[in-house]
Amino acid sequence: MTTTTTDPAVPEAPARTRHPLRTEALRGFPPLAGAAVPLLFGALLPPSADTWQGDWAKTATQLHAALVIALPFAAAAGCWQGGRERRRRTEELWDTAVRAPLTRLLVSALPVAVWVAVGYLLAVALTTLTTWPYVRGDHPHLSLVPGDTIALMAAALVGHVVGRTAPTSLAAPLLGGAGYAGLGTAVYQDAVSPLNPAVPAVDGFWPVWWQPLAMAAWTLGLAFALALAYAARRRATALLPLATALAAALLLSSGSGPWRPDPLAHRQVCDTSTTPAVCVNARYSGMLPQVRAALSGATGKLHGVRSLPARWSDRGTEPRADEAALPMLTPFGWYVVRGRLMNPEQYAWEAVAALRGDCGKDSERMLLADDAVQAYLAPSPLQRHSDAEDAKGDAAARARLRASQAARAKLAGMDEQRRRTWLSAYFAARAACDAEGVPSL
Repeated sequence: MTTTTTDPAVPEAPARTRHPLRTEALRGFPPLAGAAVPLLFGALLPPSADTWQGDWAKTATQLHAALVIALPFAAAAGCWQGGRERRRRTEELWDTAVRAPLTRLLVSALPVAVWVAVGYLLAVALTTLTTWPYVRGDHPHLSLVPGDTIALMAAALVGHVVGRTAPTSLAAPLLGGAGYAGLGTAVYQDAVSPLNPAVPAVDGFWPVWWQPLAMAAWTLGLAFALALAYAARRRATALLPLATALAAALLLSSGSGPWRPDPLAHRQVCDTSTTPAVCVNARYSGMLPQVRAALSGATGKLHGVRSLPARWSDRGTEPRADEAALPMLTPFGWYVVRGRLMNPEQYAWEAVAALRGDCGKDSERMLLADDAVQAYLAPSPLQRHSDAEDAKGDAAARARLRASQAARAKLAGMDEQRRRTWLSAYFAARAACDAEGVPSL
């Protein structure tokens, strides 16, 4: 039998010690704060999913706009962590530690900041995945993500310093409430809105390449300046990050601004095989087949007709001289939900109505022709209901209904060549706003 003895002269290997930063990061409150961030976004974004799923630009805007709540939450989380030693009544014990005050602050503050950033990036990834299947054009807009991530980390660091200095356990909710009110108010103040990390992105505009870097320098510079002023042995070192933050603030507030127009917002993607051609905004180029299919009934009947606008366009502004305004695909949630055109009949009815333009006050003869053309090309889904209401109305309403039905029947009963000639004369008169030139029915 062999007996193993330990030589007392040989020292045992020291136990491996873990870095305190790792312990702080993996235990306690910081992981919970990080897990709460995607849950927060999960509560904010789904109720409005119909308006942003399938639209990369709107998805990015929603994620960015949620910072008005996420930033105060990050500050409150950092504040709660910063007040931990006061709640445990171990402040005097920590003051006797061999580590420098700044080191102790960063070891406690950085885990919350990092976990908040990780939670936000996870929320961005999940939101992107929920949008991806329904996208019909454009590309992911992630240029705001770096600046937003750094801003959340800076808010957590600022909150931590506040938590260390505030003498009350209510500091965290009070800081969160004050941050929400301050960010919400700053949105409407032109003087400070360029410096607000939660200012809403303007539709059709995206930041220039240096804007996320400048926003990161502005928010993180202020946070580090505050931390150094609180805990550094030489408080004058806070001047360097403060100077960086001020330089970034000047850059964000000066010049033509850190935003540039989205080039896709001013481009059209067209199908020229129809009459008129069908054009949609390039940001939603994948919607063109659905729009063309919705208008196919009208475009098939307009083949060979003259004096029409050259195209339907979706510019978001007044159409050009040779164009008719296509019903706008945005904002999503009305005509388009998750990449699908929800009401093709109503969409076609509005598109056909735009072909005749607006002449101001129309004559009875013009209105009668308008109704007949509309009923032939793309009748309203509510036409039967409207006719039934007129049939129940007074004598004048019933007379108008009879005249309309007779005009509709006459136009529909024409042979193709005669109908093309009539429609060509009708659209020519409509384009010239010539009430007398509208052919009779």
